[in-house]
Amino acid sequence: MENIPRIKVGVVAVSRDCFPESLSVGRRQALAAAYKAAYGGDDIYECPVCIVESEEHMRSALEDVIAAGCNALCVYLGNFGPETAETMLAEKFALRTGNPVMFCAAAEENTRVLASDRGDAYCGMLNASYNLKLRGVNAYIPEYPVGDAAYCAQLIRDFIPVARAIVGIRNLKIISFGPRPQNFLACNAPIRQLYNLGVEIEENSELDLFESFNNHAGDKRIPSVVADMERELGKGNRIPSILPKLAQYELTLLDWVEKRRGDSKYTAIAGKCWPAFQTQFGFVPCYVNSRLTGRGIPVSCEVDIYGCLSEYIGECISGGSVTLLDINNTVPYEMYEKEIKGKCDYKFTDTFMGFHCGNTCSERICNPTMKYQKIMARSLPAEVTNGTLEGDILPGDITFYRLQSTSDNRLYAYVAQGEVLPVATNSFGSIGVFAIKEMGRFYRHVLIEKGFPHHGAVMFGHFGKEAFEVFKYLGAESIGYNRPASLPYDGENPFVGK
Repeated sequence: MENIPRIKVGVVAVSRDCFPESLSVGRRQALAAAYKAAYGGDDIYECPVCIVESEEHMRSALEDVIAAGCNALCVYLGNFGPETAETMLAEKFALRTGNPVMFCAAAEENTRVLASDRGDAYCGMLNASYNLKLRGVNAYIPEYPVGDAAYCAQLIRDFIPVARAIVGIRNLKIISFGPRPQNFLACNAPIRQLYNLGVEIEENSELDLFESFNNHAGDKRIPSVVADMERELGKGNRIPSILPKLAQYELTLLDWVEKRRGDSKYTAIAGKCWPAFQTQFGFVPCYVNSRLTGRGIPVSCEVDIYGCLSEYIGECISGGSVTLLDINNTVPYEMYEKEIKGKCDYKFTDTFMGFHCGNTCSERICNPTMKYQKIMARSLPAEVTNGTLEGDILPGDITFYRLQSTSDNRLYAYVAQGEVLPVATNSFGSIGVFAIKEMGRFYRHVLIEKGFPHHGAVMFGHFGKEAFEVFKYLGAESIGYNRPASLPYDGENPFVGK
């Protein structure tokens, strides 16, 4: 993935002047050694400055981690810690760089240290959190932030995908083409929250895109892109005649992104794909969307800007390709009875089918095949709907999630872990049989109740912990998840099913 940031975490130890500085320094050194032993040293920097209740030390540490190229910060309480200087460091790092900060603290190693070398960082973390709130500083604090060197090394490791998403978002430009299609108002959300998050948005006309596409006719690079498509598709290359047009479109998007990224380091695209796209361009863009997404440039369908943002967040968290799917249709009961019941621990209402026309990249699909868009071909000549990549989505763990601005400009999110089941869909498009525990209640009391659109982003693997922390750090007012049966939702009728 070339379109996501590399994170380098600066670790700064802090100490109260009534505790020996050597206690924090020694624990910092042990932490850095534990991290490097477990994960290598490429994404961590051990700051040599220990802050001991001094704004001068704070300034020295700040300049040191910035000079070292750190784009994330870990404030490490090796002992109780100076709440003023340590939170001032977090505040100034965030103001100077716009990048994320975490806090963690040292546990007492053994009974011997209790006699005279006790650090009391368990206590100091409480004061640090209070002072962070006084300053209005947003910091990532793990669920349990106190531990030994190996444990805190794991905390930093867990912080890296969260930091990657935050840094990526704040350096992201989303390029969109055209207004959302009629009757897809659910994808049309206020863009104010993008600016609140630090995301740039460039909205273009579909006509601008069409002009640029026509200007790429005869581009000398088209044959090499076609050859790459042929290698990727293999036996699935059922409509070879459409590949030159698709290659021309891919080059159009890549050139646009490169020329128009401006001051942003990272880019993503919210594209138009109907109703006039097929008749004017002469194909559908699904396969090209899948290829760019697989290379780290998410392309959402139907100009779904927050879907595009969600995809990008997922790529930053997982470090792999993602997709955007309709939460689309129920699993036929006969399929559930034959293929799922008794074989998997899911109720019928835990299952559904996730679908989109053909935007999921080939590495995530069984036997990917180039086809035409069946739904559009019901009212258009099939030849102008060529360009979808179809196949069942590979079985395995998934995380379904989305970040969304509501119609009244509030920031909501949801995240749920589940899996794609090894069940043949017997259908069309990029599609899979999904299962999420308590999906029926989640569907009603999060997706419907909170007004989320039908598009959901998918990470391949279980990344719910990281996604939840990202949404929390970004200030989402509501973060829905699939609650267990024992935990009712607000407003859930307690008498249903009794």
